[in-house]
Amino acid sequence: MATTRKFTFRRARIEDIGAVHQMIQELADFEKMSDGPKLTEKDLIRDAGLDGGQEFCHIYVLDLQTDDQPTPIIIGYSICFYSYSTWQGKSYFLEDIYVRPTYRNIGAGAYLFKAVAAKAKEYNCKRMDFHVLGWNPARKFYNRMGAEDLTESEEWHFYRLHSEQLEKLNSEL
Repeated sequence: MATTRKFTFRRARIEDIGAVHQMIQELADFEKMSDGPKLTEKDLIRDAGLDGGQEFCHIYVLDLQTDDQPTPIIIGYSICFYSYSTWQGKSYFLEDIYVRPTYRNIGAGAYLFKAVAAKAKEYNCKRMDFHVLGWNPARKFYNRMGAEDLTESEEWHFYRLHSEQLEKLNSEL
């Protein structure tokens, strides 16, 4: 008998942040950047507005229920925020998307990605942007989802100023 699976995509609640924080580290480990994450659970709660403050990002979780596991368990997450294009207007930026390895190849990643895209549409965003490491095999998945690799098609490059550079530039004013 086949196992029935039910995915539920929803906004994270305060009680979910521990699992999200752990998965952020799992993603960093996969990306070979284990020392990268500096945010605490408290930071995530604050930045998602879960403490009643200003919301800077949207944190979503993907729950799974099965015949064997009737209580939903969190198997993935995504973090998004609004950005803006002077050519197209409001955009949705997908900062992170992650499904735990045990739950890959069962449609969870596609469900999570499509659910985030649906949110972008619901919020009247004209596009959804995200970055992917060049070696990440998920690039094939994103291509199948219809995403365009702007580095290949338009030669866009992604730049970043770190905190030290921001401080330096600020001190030069």
